[in-house]
Amino acid sequence: MENVVSADGTRIAYERSGSGTPLILIGGALCDRAVTRPLAQALEPDFTVVSYDRRGRGDSGNTSPYAVAREVEDLAALITALGGTAAVYGHSSGAGLLVEAAATGLPISKLVLHEPPYSPDDAAAQQESDESAAVVERLIAAGQNLRAVTEFLQMTGMPEDAAKEWAASNGLAELAPTILHDFAVMDSSPGGTVPVGKLARLTQPALALCGSVSPPFMVDAARLVAKSLPNGQYVELEGHHHVVPPELLAPVLTNFVSPR
Repeated sequence: MENVVSADGTRIAYERSGSGTPLILIGGALCDRAVTRPLAQALEPDFTVVSYDRRGRGDSGNTSPYAVAREVEDLAALITALGGTAAVYGHSSGAGLLVEAAATGLPISKLVLHEPPYSPDDAAAQQESDESAAVVERLIAAGQNLRAVTEFLQMTGMPEDAAKEWAASNGLAELAPTILHDFAVMDSSPGGTVPVGKLARLTQPALALCGSVSPPFMVDAARLVAKSLPNGQYVELEGHHHVVPPELLAPVLTNFVSPR
């Protein structure tokens, strides 16, 4: 494990492996670097890969108050540590964070946006999402982390019994407060919808990924993301859901990120 110090003094823990073009992996909600480690291992024959703990997770610090801009600074510090430029892969809300970071002008050579969970541009759907998020926020404020994680997983479409089992068996309760970070990231766009105008300003090569059997709103969002990017591509992973096995995802990333 290595550490880098972000602009506000927060220590960000990361692992570096492999050699070649720098590639940073950003995990989504309830993920630390252990979650992205298997993908890093699949990629390390071709890249210098970095998996890191976003602030508030794992071995990274959590300076208050939280702001999305501080997470962008964390990514900037990692890019600097890697030599000043890097390709970046973001999964789920990690992809939303990547959009925010790229929009600030960070030296990101290529972007891979894997199912950023932008909301449908529909008032009823947004109201339902806001109400569910409010329940999660209240549970976190009350210290009911296990229930908060369960409620959040149900928000993503997981059945209640599976959500309860997953929340308990994977020790995710301690990461519950960071769900609020992910809410903030995705709310950086009004209504949490696809930030079409922001994406239109990202001129570097970009790839939008989704699984063909992921929730329909995620498939729709990924397609609109790709359409909104000036230099964007769209790849649909046939038969896959939101989480794709590393051995299948790595070749897709390698094909896109490798210098040509």
